[in-house]
Amino acid sequence: MSLTFAIAIYFIVWWMTLFAVLPFNVRTQDEDGHIVPGTPESAPAKPRLLRIVIVNTVVASLVFAFVWSIIVLKWIDLDFIQLERVSPV
Repeated sequence: MSLTFAIAIYFIVWWMTLFAVLPFNVRTQDEDGHIVPGTPESAPAKPRLLRIVIVNTVVASLVFAFVWSIIVLKWIDLDFIQLERVSPV
């Protein structure tokens, strides 16, 4: 696996896991009891974005390690995946 391919896969995994990690331990303004005027009740009371980024980086690194091992150990061979060209008639 080349370095650029690994970086691209990590970037994709990081963004995909971000949407899974975002709702963890989030208290809404409605649950907190203080709703800021002009915002929906379901808006987070305290976003804690740095904590979300750190947790997401750890989870994405674990998922990437699994994907990397699958590719490097040849459980799935990327050379096997080919696009067939269809010639125009």
